[in-house]
Amino acid sequence: MIDVTYVQKACAYITRGSGELLVFEGPGHDGLQIPKGTLEAGESPAEALFREVLEESGLGTLNGATKLTTDVWTRRESPPKRYVRHFFHATVHEPRDSWTHTVTDGGEEHGAEFEFRWIQPSTNREFALDLDDYVHLLPTGSATGEGDIASISD
Repeated sequence: MIDVTYVQKACAYITRGSGELLVFEGPGHDGLQIPKGTLEAGESPAEALFREVLEESGLGTLNGATKLTTDVWTRRESPPKRYVRHFFHATVHEPRDSWTHTVTDGGEEHGAEFEFRWIQPSTNREFALDLDDYVHLLPTGSATGEGDIASISD
């Protein structure tokens, strides 16, 4: 029997203005990502959301964070690791079109520099780690294109 580890993650779809979506690229990441991270002991998904967004992007104020969905995503490793991913949507008033932020958490990414920018969300655009799976759940006007991605494993 294979032991499977479950890791709880909070994932943030952050939009501004006309629905532009915040994404980043950084070292050790293969493609576009959204702010996300592991829940700490005793922390709720919503608490982790705010902490991770601050640590990874430097954004300290989110407006109207709402939970979109939760899934279980499997990363094939030995042993396999499953991620219980809690996806949220929040808005922010951010005038910068792009910026670099140095990660402030105490984990593996501490000190890494992430390059943030805003994009028009599209259900045809693929993100690393299938983080684009729920772009179609963003409020009307936030996502364009057709075709949802059904796969939840890499």
